[in-house]
Amino acid sequence: MLRAEPGFAAADRAVPTTADRIRAVFADAGCSGWLHARRCDGSVAEISVGGRDRVVMASVYKLLLCVAFYREVDHGRIDPAGRLTIDPADCTPGPTGIAALHDPITLSRRDLVTSMMTVSDNAAADVLLGELGLAAVADMAVELGLTETRVVGGTADQHQSLVRDTDTHSTAEAFAALADNDEAWTVSAYDPAYASATTPEEMTRLLWRLWSGDVLSTESTEFVRAVMRNQIWPHRVAAGFPHRGVVVAGKTGTVGIIRNEVAVVEFPGEIPVAVAVFTRAARADPALPVVDAAIGEAARIAVTELRRPTP
Repeated sequence: MLRAEPGFAAADRAVPTTADRIRAVFADAGCSGWLHARRCDGSVAEISVGGRDRVVMASVYKLLLCVAFYREVDHGRIDPAGRLTIDPADCTPGPTGIAALHDPITLSRRDLVTSMMTVSDNAAADVLLGELGLAAVADMAVELGLTETRVVGGTADQHQSLVRDTDTHSTAEAFAALADNDEAWTVSAYDPAYASATTPEEMTRLLWRLWSGDVLSTESTEFVRAVMRNQIWPHRVAAGFPHRGVVVAGKTGTVGIIRNEVAVVEFPGEIPVAVAVFTRAARADPALPVVDAAIGEAARIAVTELRRPTP
């Protein structure tokens, strides 16, 4: 039996850093990953794995749209209780929300926001973006110093680009083509140079400022926090924190091989921690539970490192 000489075994065995452990989680799941995490108290402590690289947002852009909408509400330019009638037949396709309905529906703008954020309603998001305009979202990003964040369009625009890039005739055909593992698609929806994009660090900075209450009025801040806490998807960041009393307020984003989530994790009696995880899978399967689980595990590692009691 071989024995290590005294005094050398421990010194020669490098202890993995937090970033190393997170990279290993992504590698084991068969995806590239980018992560940033910080406490929502303005401290300089952070966990970063490519946290300042530009990444595709997918439906994470809906968080930007939500905040921009409520900035307009705070300025008195939009009535959140104003009602709209929407015909699902005229809407952007999607598996949830208005697009899944059969008949025209009348609801308030703030209920559109609720559907957009809790079930990632594509139709609701495109209606709101049509009312608000891209300029309002861009202006908000500039005002908040999010210099690497850009929203180039809504879900309908993204679907049009997918149909064009895959040379298909419908959104369903485009997604079917993207799910073929025998093809290696280089569509614009996967490229942060062309798609709506941000950095993980800018997303945690936005979440920190939102939780600090200096982005929106008190009433609007509480509304946005509440709809994020009510997001229904438990399979990504929330999966890393299956503990009673822990609240995860998040927004997912998915398109093809892209799976993301940005969230604030709230432990009782502790400083909330903002975490943003963006991934790009090697495989194109429509469902990749191992990548979803990796998002939760990577978030768990980062948040655990940053947990501190409330002063």
